[in-house]
Amino acid sequence: MARVKVRTYLSPTLVLLAFDWGAGRSRDDFLGFAIERRPGFWGAASSWLPNRIGFDGPARDGDLPSNTSPIQKFMWWDARIDDEDRGRRFTYTVTPVVGDPASPRLLSGSATTVSADLPFAEQDGIGSYFNRAVVSSQAFSRTFGTGDLSPQRLREALVWLANGMQGVVPGFLDRSERVQGAIYHLTDREWVIPALASHPGTTSLVYNKTTRDDENHDSVVELTPEVEFFPRTKAAIMHDKFLVRLEQGRPAAVLMGSANFTTQGIASQANLMHTFASPELAALYLARTRLLQGDPAIRETTPHAGWSEPVQIGRASVRAFFPPEPSRRRASIDAVVQAVDQARSSVVFSLFKPTDRALFDALERHGQAGKLLFGLVNKLDHPAEAADEPSAGAERARVDIIHRSVLARETVDHGLFPQGGEPAGFWWERAALPGAGSRFPVYIHHKFVVVDAETAHPVIYTGSANMSNNAVHRNDENLLEIAGSPRLAAIYFAEFLRLYEHYRARRHIDRPGRRRANLALAKDASWARNAFRPGTSQFLSRVRLAATPR
Repeated sequence: MARVKVRTYLSPTLVLLAFDWGAGRSRDDFLGFAIERRPGFWGAASSWLPNRIGFDGPARDGDLPSNTSPIQKFMWWDARIDDEDRGRRFTYTVTPVVGDPASPRLLSGSATTVSADLPFAEQDGIGSYFNRAVVSSQAFSRTFGTGDLSPQRLREALVWLANGMQGVVPGFLDRSERVQGAIYHLTDREWVIPALASHPGTTSLVYNKTTRDDENHDSVVELTPEVEFFPRTKAAIMHDKFLVRLEQGRPAAVLMGSANFTTQGIASQANLMHTFASPELAALYLARTRLLQGDPAIRETTPHAGWSEPVQIGRASVRAFFPPEPSRRRASIDAVVQAVDQARSSVVFSLFKPTDRALFDALERHGQAGKLLFGLVNKLDHPAEAADEPSAGAERARVDIIHRSVLARETVDHGLFPQGGEPAGFWWERAALPGAGSRFPVYIHHKFVVVDAETAHPVIYTGSANMSNNAVHRNDENLLEIAGSPRLAAIYFAEFLRLYEHYRARRHIDRPGRRRANLALAKDASWARNAFRPGTSQFLSRVRLAATPR
């Protein structure tokens, strides 16, 4: 009997399981998959991964086990991962479920069991931290309710949303007698500002101080003289967010990513941070810091723009680039475009506000070739018209999902279940977290592109740059190319699909003009037919193909 094919993608905070069962294409009674985890939840020997809906609709209380309410998808998550689970081994058994919804049968002869060793947040010299950042989610509403939060509950909510990212900057500072860096926004009084104030060593920071943005003023006043500040005024914006740790006077490690040093950047906006224990990479970032400390004009920084020589960190080969570039050059973003054009199988990307036409064209070519392509962005504007950063006034946040499989493309607004419009059996969801504060509402703040994530030769582009003209030619930015690390690419792939599926579900449930229906599992194999259709451009088929071992 044909067995299920299963592949895992591991993050320190979740396990993504992708699976395929070719025999399902010939069965009209294929109801989905049951997934068993060992060890189970909360000390149990084993547990069934839960489903939120069953054949008769949503669960009335809690969740439904997947052996009786099977998973009608070709991928699923185990997000019930705690801090103490890092480094533990879990086994997952994926079993086809067939028969009648009133008495579903598990085909144990077709089941497949895989093992997953949960990675640590810091491994092979690289720390990887992705926050949850899903205020507009059932998990948040069920955990914290939909009313106003007390100060204590608000702090608990921030920690839940930050998902470990709240400790990255304090932990980085604790290990050093001296730190230098460059930050765009510095307003977080929950974790970052207290850590800087109590840091026993010396700290110096370049900070953004353009005429149109003085958000950092209060923090600079509050932290002086504990921190030596260098205002940056001569770029369009100083958009970096990084720290360099020095040990015995020499560069030793780098902290960088998409997250601003703000409460919302760490907790309620989708972001990531990396740490790299690499003196060579730290030296590159330190040199950039010292260049910016003098507040040079753009004409003085552009001659320094170029890809560095590769730095080896564990299995990863890392190159750094520090825009802005001269007006007629685009070596930074053209490397991303070239990697997309050379992709063997897949491209996934999550970007705050990408506007580069050449990148969009490369993505279009990739999708037209029938390869896997999924994107998640905060707002998608016409490439020639969009600004790189939001205006100073409040901007209505949107999440647009680009889904180009073969020739299909879908772009939709940010989705949530509004009060009075939530599906039966579900909570309504917040659009913002009260008390966290925000200069402008943002849901997706990531800046990454991952090429061939499911292969042995992935390439990751990540940093502060929004893949736009301003990022290339007018802003102080940093961009990393990380090649040759399947472990790190799997983390990006798992975390990306967690967010993508979250917003995609709302798009399908809450389409404009569509009458909201009660949600329930299909009682036959109709849920899977598109996935098995030859040449289909459906999402499930594309992920199913990516999940097939190569």
